[in-house]
Amino acid sequence: MKVYFLSSIALIFALFTSSVYAQEKIVEQKENYVILTKKIPQLQPIFLSAEALAKEDGEQFGEFKIIICGKTVQELTDKEMMQKYVEKAAKLNVELVVCGFSLHKFGVEKNNISPELKIVENGILYNLQLQKKGYTSLSL
Repeated sequence: MKVYFLSSIALIFALFTSSVYAQEKIVEQKENYVILTKKIPQLQPIFLSAEALAKEDGEQFGEFKIIICGKTVQELTDKEMMQKYVEKAAKLNVELVVCGFSLHKFGVEKNNISPELKIVENGILYNLQLQKKGYTSLSL
């Protein structure tokens, strides 16, 4: 009888303890975001969203990445126009990412875009990989 009683208490204690650890793990998780866009002018409203989410999430705000793909990568060669976006991204701690596949398809040389822009081999694949890691994703 004592064995059953002690076993029951041990089981209840084990379940309760693992539940508490699971809740702590959820609380520590950061909110990460990724947006895939095909139009440079959409960067401004995306920045506004990043800023609002950073305020809303507070300490839970994690990473915010914007992936630029499609024909619009041709506009990235205008370094003067892109400078204001690069500066705003840096101020908001937003990472600007460029699809290397799009650069190749539309004949844009990597050295013709701002060095602050991160280039990935395939923007769509990168987006999916981030989603698998738990990023909230939006494609425009």
